[in-house]
Amino acid sequence: MNVEEEVERLKEEITRLGKIQPDGSYKVTFGVLFNDDRCANIFEALVGTLRAAKKRRVLTYDGELLLQGVHDNVEITLKATPPPATAASSGN
Repeated sequence: MNVEEEVERLKEEITRLGKIQPDGSYKVTFGVLFNDDRCANIFEALVGTLRAAKKRRVLTYDGELLLQGVHDNVEITLKATPPPATAASSGN
């Protein structure tokens, strides 16, 4: 699995585990993500995937490196994705 695929899978898992916010974003704590069995099976290096997603501005969290235990309560916010453009709005 390449980095882009892993980031997409991470977005799916944050959507599954997180709580939707009024602005359409999702929030989940690092501890919830790290301790989830499904995530443990999908992501060989969860912290690396989180850093890659942060670098791509897909999500945000405080700090650079998240460590299990120490940072379990750090909130990870998956940014809201804009709705896809429809054919009706393109003027066709």
